[in-house]
Amino acid sequence: MKTNNSQIIVAIARSAPNLIRMLLSLSTTYLTLGYQVRKARNAFESQLLLQGMSKHDAERLSACYQELKENILAAIKKSLRVGS
Repeated sequence: MKTNNSQIIVAIARSAPNLIRMLLSLSTTYLTLGYQVRKARNAFESQLLLQGMSKHDAERLSACYQELKENILAAIKKSLRVGS
């Protein structure tokens, strides 16, 4: 029984760096995605305002970027839950 436990501990120790790297990568991707969505929304709204559209309508049209982000995050979360 002791060899089984030691094999499990060795396997966990070997996979830990890859797991940490993956979690850092996912965290960075999440933060970057939020920043890029805000940046795209603001740029899109600015262009619509320059073309003469009202601010309310520009915000309503640019909401699709936020919805797309939420759908992407929901798909990622769902895939992580299914894999568990």
